Amino acid sequence: SALTSFQGKPTIQQVDPTQSNASNLLYKLFPRHVADALREGRKVEPEHHNCVTIFFSDVVGFTRISRQVGPRKVTNMLDRLYCKFDELSIQHDVFNIETIGDAYLAVTNLVKDQNNDHVKRIAEFARDAVIAAKNTMIDEDQPSLGYVQIRVGFNTGPVISDVLGTQQPKYSLFGDSMNVASRMESLSLPGSIHCSEASAHLLKEQAPAIPQRPRGAIRVKGRGEMNTFWVFGDEQ
Repeated sequence: SALTSFQGKPTIQQVDPTQSNASNLLYKLFPRHVADALREGRKVEPEHHNCVTIFFSDVVGFTRISRQVGPRKVTNMLDRLYCKFDELSIQHDVFNIETIGDAYLAVTNLVKDQNNDHVKRIAEFARDAVIAAKNTMIDEDQPSLGYVQIRVGFNTGPVISDVLGTQQPKYSLFGDSMNVASRMESLSLPGSIHCSEASAHLLKEQAPAIPQRPRGAIRVKGRGEMNTFWVFGDEQ
């Protein structure tokens, strides 16, 4: 097996140079320095990141859509949608952490130094993701069902990254910043981009031309009242 363990942490033995497909996949799933460590059998340590920007999105009405079209059509819809998101992530140099069902999680200023524009990258990625969703049919065989809508939220702050597990090593992020980003998404509106005050302040510095508008103070589970912002004026 290519997988082995070292002091309780996942490692991957040196991949044969001819196994280029396996190697390419490894570098898509993990940041380069983590993939290098896994390939070389070195221990992967948790890493602290002072300031990253975290993007969450989900599909509006996903439960209803799943009931209407069934699992095969749902997977087809998500595949078409996430292929577009993956292309956009390359375009905006955003790192896709994972997809869980209809949720898409991405981050900037994590795997490379993007300190000067990481919030701007996420904001522009979010704008293009909303547009991509609006141009993705729910079911190509039933045009009457219309197009996908997503809601988006993002937040900026510190996180810890680590690789978990040995059989299927998974690169994951942890910290309250993740919770806030998730809340920004769940409290967003269809077709809208919603962010925390921390992100809004940095976005104003990094991209003053990007429009944003205060939403005001809203109650956020586990955090009490928070001042949040709409970005690009997409709120309906």
